[in-house]
Amino acid sequence: MRRALVLLVAASLLAAVLPVATGDGDRARAAGASEARIFLGDPTTLDPAAASDSTSLGVIVQLFERLTALDSDLVVRPALAERWELLDGGRRIVFTLRDGLAFSDGTPLTAEDVVRSWLRLLDPQNPGPFATFLLDVEGARDYVSGRNADPASVGLVADGRTLEVRFTRPAGDFPLVAASASLAVVPPGVGRDAAALEAGQGFVSSGGYRLVNRSGTELELEANPRYWAGKPAIDTIVAVASLEGRSAVDTFTAGDLDWTPIESYNADWISYDAALGPSLRESNSFTTFYYGFTTTKAPFDDARVRRAFAQAVDWRRIVALADGADAAPATSMVPAGIPGRSDADFVPTFDPSAARALLAEAGFPGGVGLPAVTLVTAGGYDAAVVAQLKENLGVSVAYEAVDFEDFFPRLYDDPPAMWSLSWMADYPGPNDFLGVLLGSGEANNYGRWSNASFDAAIGRALGTADPAAAREAFDEAERVVRDEVPVIPVSYGTHWSLSREGLLGAAENGSGDLRLAGLAWRDGGRP
Repeated sequence: MRRALVLLVAASLLAAVLPVATGDGDRARAAGASEARIFLGDPTTLDPAAASDSTSLGVIVQLFERLTALDSDLVVRPALAERWELLDGGRRIVFTLRDGLAFSDGTPLTAEDVVRSWLRLLDPQNPGPFATFLLDVEGARDYVSGRNADPASVGLVADGRTLEVRFTRPAGDFPLVAASASLAVVPPGVGRDAAALEAGQGFVSSGGYRLVNRSGTELELEANPRYWAGKPAIDTIVAVASLEGRSAVDTFTAGDLDWTPIESYNADWISYDAALGPSLRESNSFTTFYYGFTTTKAPFDDARVRRAFAQAVDWRRIVALADGADAAPATSMVPAGIPGRSDADFVPTFDPSAARALLAEAGFPGGVGLPAVTLVTAGGYDAAVVAQLKENLGVSVAYEAVDFEDFFPRLYDDPPAMWSLSWMADYPGPNDFLGVLLGSGEANNYGRWSNASFDAAIGRALGTADPAAAREAFDEAERVVRDEVPVIPVSYGTHWSLSREGLLGAAENGSGDLRLAGLAWRDGGRP
């Protein structure tokens, strides 16, 4: 299902609104000024409806555009849609597309193309990995399940340049969702003709670039002159798919890459390196690592036990000791940088005395009589957590580490008493870390927690167009999470990359994505 790691929303605005790098150019190369070499990785598919991995989605957003986009401040902006209106308390949203939109081959792009593209996620025979984005649309659940085979029963109504989306409940954050790569608009050939996604001069796109050549190690992308925001400044992007065994840092140093993501352990030393340091870039990672409880069975069906476990662990100290310079202790489920996020601290306080009192109040003084607890994870701060629960509560927690590919089936089929996940934003909105993860009956609510006050607060947040009112409602939802402790937010992530100093617009958004259509070389040429 949704990764506990990655999914994206790339910005899709003119280069002028994007952040730029500064400083003098640091290399010379014989290649022409209208080319850049960017490491994106090797996509497994170019079909927005079929993609589930971050690498594929990171390439897809360069080829196929969405209705909305995010600017450098992560404010949702018009892309293919020039405007939208929330009606009926967020239960209806009407998008108006730009006039004169066209695919790269000149074929007009209309609201009907949006509906056709989105319905592919709900294909009853082969639903997309992110069909969940559309399940709150009227009729979507019946259509994707096969209970109603009529696509007209789905609440997606197109009329020329206008698309009305009808929801079963308030969906005020859907303009953010619409910026997701899975909801990109594809030409009619995709899904009908296998050759539609093959590289060549016949490749048709709605995004900033077309795929004209592909080898085992590179994808050659050519600027789309019919792109809604104007032809991108760099004519050719060589999207490097494989480094053939070399490290990203070595490849960049050798001059064979102009931009590449890197690991945090490389960032530690590069920040002090006189040669590479000026090329180092840091950005927020919209990722929250958290521990959770299965709330439908003892002992964690009792909120007092959950609070006791939360208050018995010094989460901030654990993160600081484990992560060192990269430490980013969480203060809420919503990571730093998400628009509409509160600055309030919603993490239970470290208080071993209060924790022991809560456990005794729940009927388990000193842990006596507490049902066996097993912590199952695919990695985290587990040894320290287990040690502090023993030290501060007197509770012995069994620990089991599993491979990532085995972890999710376990969570779905037989969730352990306690577990951990890392969740990266599908779209940069508070609800993606709150209602999507903790709402009653949500597919990603692995702990099976349900709380009417929480659900009501989320409904109010999504039913208003007033940012202040939405923020207060989300804050109320976070207070419920803090007090009921279905999960404990622990830490946030950070993205690191290397970028040529003369490459303008080379800044990732919080999902780790780079917008190729916003890149340009300073003074029009490569340094």
